[in-house]
Amino acid sequence: QVQLVESGGGLVQPGGSLRLSCAASGIMFSGYTMGWYRQAPGKQRELVAAITSGGNLNYGDFVKGRFAISRDNTKNIMYLQMNSLKPEDTAVYYCHADALVLQRVGARRDVYWGPGTQVTVSS
Repeated sequence: QVQLVESGGGLVQPGGSLRLSCAASGIMFSGYTMGWYRQAPGKQRELVAAITSGGNLNYGDFVKGRFAISRDNTKNIMYLQMNSLKPEDTAVYYCHADALVLQRVGARRDVYWGPGTQVTVSS
């Protein structure tokens, strides 16, 4: 059974920091592209950051050097360090796992989501 469990969300003042964690189980973690998405009320879900199995990084344009994604393949955990938080960063943050899995014939794409963790930036 695949599980992605986020933690580390909460209430923080503008300019503050939070570190989100995503603990994965039931998947070959090191082979997956892992990512963080977020969704604010009334808005579409958007990519925050992603890290491939090879360590390549991709960030949403709004990040502008404030966030850093990382992964620990020995612990099956992904992190998102968020600094200089703004009220507009308020959203539910979701952990995402994505991989093309080779099968005996062909391949399938496996995609998993965590339940999300709330991040609220407010004074």
